[in-house]
Amino acid sequence: MTPLHYLSATALARGFREGRFGARELLEHFLARVDRHNGAINAVVWQDRAGARARADAADAARARGEPLGPLAGVPMTIKESYNFAGAPTTWGIPELRDNVVADDALAVQRLAAAGANVFGKTNVPIRLADFQSFNAVYGTTGNPWDPGRTPGGSSGGSAAALAAGLSGLEIGSDIGGSIRNPAHFCGVFGHKPTWNLCPPRGHALGGVLSPTDISVIGPLGRSADDLELALRQMAGPDSLESTGLALQLPTLDAPTRTLRIAVWKSDPVCPVSMAVAAKVDGVAAALSAEGATVDDAARPDFSSEHSHRLFSALLMSAMSARLPDADYARLVDAAAKLDPQDQSGPSNQLRAQVMRLRDWSRVNEARTQLRWAWHRFFGQWEFVVTPMMPTTAFVHDHRPEAERSITIDGERHPYFTQIFWAGLAGVAYLPATVIPAGPGPDGLPIGVQIIGPAYGDLKTISLAQRLERLGFAFRPPGGYD
Repeated sequence: MTPLHYLSATALARGFREGRFGARELLEHFLARVDRHNGAINAVVWQDRAGARARADAADAARARGEPLGPLAGVPMTIKESYNFAGAPTTWGIPELRDNVVADDALAVQRLAAAGANVFGKTNVPIRLADFQSFNAVYGTTGNPWDPGRTPGGSSGGSAAALAAGLSGLEIGSDIGGSIRNPAHFCGVFGHKPTWNLCPPRGHALGGVLSPTDISVIGPLGRSADDLELALRQMAGPDSLESTGLALQLPTLDAPTRTLRIAVWKSDPVCPVSMAVAAKVDGVAAALSAEGATVDDAARPDFSSEHSHRLFSALLMSAMSARLPDADYARLVDAAAKLDPQDQSGPSNQLRAQVMRLRDWSRVNEARTQLRWAWHRFFGQWEFVVTPMMPTTAFVHDHRPEAERSITIDGERHPYFTQIFWAGLAGVAYLPATVIPAGPGPDGLPIGVQIIGPAYGDLKTISLAQRLERLGFAFRPPGGYD
């Protein structure tokens, strides 16, 4: 029998509605788990136990009175530190914001609370949400539950670690360069990067910024693909600024698996993957083929991987630099002005992208729009693309300056940020992508596989993940957290 702490949020909510356990009972169970296990991994970095207990008691009383219950009623959950939660600090790991206590909940938190979820804590991130690791000077380092000496991923690393260790019933993160998906991969849980702006990010920005950041999205993580669907349905839909004229109607995956046409993109010269990761992509492809799907490892959209990655890198750097303090940005501008025009090295072009003018950005954005149309044409012939998420399993913590880091893939060293390629395929084109656990590699660490679908095909990629989960691509708990 699955312990409470490893049940899906969907199962926890169902059990609460059916009276098999109470909201306070569930909350106390997870709080005890935090007390017992969080010290080893440092995933949950802030808690509101008193408020959560009051909300749990209110949920139990509402059920006793026979009142209608929301789809997440009774479920204790945590949220990524970068979301606003009234009475909690929102720091993004920046020491100067250690005392930045906010007064209101982010819109996504409001929507999940309206569905009955009970937020009791926040989980760790890297500084400015900008790393494949989760460490900062405010809250320290988060370890991977499978091996605390390794990264849980980033920037939603605390989110995935809390789920894998059974410290939380549900999580929400954010993703601009794989920040939901790479932690899901490294920790062996499910994660979904929505279509851009499908889930309004209001309340997930520093300084009260209201405009969505290019590429960046918010979305759910869970121990089941069912949880991704349940949470996404609560989070998605236009904010009040647009809701007068817009309504959400996402398509679903109604066709049987045997009729699906699925492309497989197992590796790429821009970012080769380890044999262990490639084997897991093959495993997912084989499972779909065994169900009758048409699986093709040569089908590709009409652009080169180098072109896609070049556009993603430029737009990502531009979006991330917009978050910098004025003084830091001014230093970038000054450094870029001193570059030799003949210097077309990677670092120099990255610096140019960080400070490009609107005219230059518009040209890159036009090229990105052309790329989106290429994907659109491709998805007229193919329903999904199955890819790796990261080239390796979780790597050992490396807190050196980023320029000194590297990633080793089957014995060969590559630049640290090479591993962002697979996230960028979907990210630059605003496409939805769902990561599923595909089982452990030879080193015993989890490996995830990514399912990319057409714009607004979020319920379709999640549905395929649900079908694969039933075929055995499911969450497995790490040892030592019983």
